[in-house]
Amino acid sequence: MADWLETLDRLAHERAKAGLTRHLRPRSAGDTVIDLAGNDYLGLSDHPRVVDAARQALETYGLGATGSRLVRGTTDPHAALEEALAGWIGCESALVFSSGYLANLAVVRALSAVCDLVVSDAYNHASLIDGCRISGLPVKVAPHNDPAAVAALLDAHPGRAAVVTESVFSVDGDLAPLAALHAVTSARGALLIVDDAHALGLLGASGAGGVAAAGLAGAPDVIVTATLSKSLGGAGGVVAGPGQLVRHLVDTGRSFIYDTAPPPAVVAGVLAAVEVARAADDRRAVLFRRGARLAAGLRAAGRPAGDPAAGVLSVPAPGPEAAVAWAADCRDRGVAVGCFRPPSTPDGSSRLRLTVNAGVPEEAFARALTVILECAP
Repeated sequence: MADWLETLDRLAHERAKAGLTRHLRPRSAGDTVIDLAGNDYLGLSDHPRVVDAARQALETYGLGATGSRLVRGTTDPHAALEEALAGWIGCESALVFSSGYLANLAVVRALSAVCDLVVSDAYNHASLIDGCRISGLPVKVAPHNDPAAVAALLDAHPGRAAVVTESVFSVDGDLAPLAALHAVTSARGALLIVDDAHALGLLGASGAGGVAAAGLAGAPDVIVTATLSKSLGGAGGVVAGPGQLVRHLVDTGRSFIYDTAPPPAVVAGVLAAVEVARAADDRRAVLFRRGARLAAGLRAAGRPAGDPAAGVLSVPAPGPEAAVAWAADCRDRGVAVGCFRPPSTPDGSSRLRLTVNAGVPEEAFARALTVILECAP
């Protein structure tokens, strides 16, 4: 009867030998670690306006949404946030989910009603990969950031396809060639789905995102998804696009219909964060200066690093064990950095992921760079 537990123990042992064990490390409210691991790019998670908006909604609505969006979970803040996000991103409509993961699952699956193939970038986030899997559609994986390869896959397919990509890739931090991809998809009647999670708030006029920066905002054949947990410092996800798509998701999106709505306090805080982020050119300037400085410091120390497209900078490590040790040494010296190993990265590839936070004090940011270089393997 315990054979299944022994199997799990064996699998855990194999992961440990490969340097792939993961750990939960609770963070206290008084944590003083310098954060170059989280995704609070603009430092809005504790912004006074954001916290005050969440506090007021908590006092007004209570802790939870009390139901799914279609039962009792849609409040005035939910509707206001969807309107604000649609206007900011430049789409006709937007629909808020309780996470970006669920938003991606919903939108790829929803397009099975109008598409018969999905073309997915080889480096796409797990949520997009899982969305492709549950869509029930045939999936072709395209080489990373290769519009010509996407064009060849579409040319070999007689039906309508959906092409799925990130704008700024979550592990390597590189920018997708969105304008070139759209030229390929629009010429062939395909749809383009862009996960803008790591670009919303950072790229484009007023931080409207990578799709807006590429001049594609509001294009009827472009669908935008994003999390609300990165530059906006909150939680949740969004799908933005034509009104017909949002209507279809409300009627058929399983991860929307059957999921409890995000709490009104979180939604109200995110709504305030949107207002702050749209006017946060000063914070965006700090983030890009720091990203360039971080990359220059790494290059000067002989570490390969290009200037980040947004807030993510990826630094190769010799292997998973070395990446884990590097991150642990940084943490022991008061600096949090991301440690990415398979399956979060391609097999044989491990790295640190450094995320730039405009809310970190300047002196602390400078110290973090020193620690990262001194702890390098």
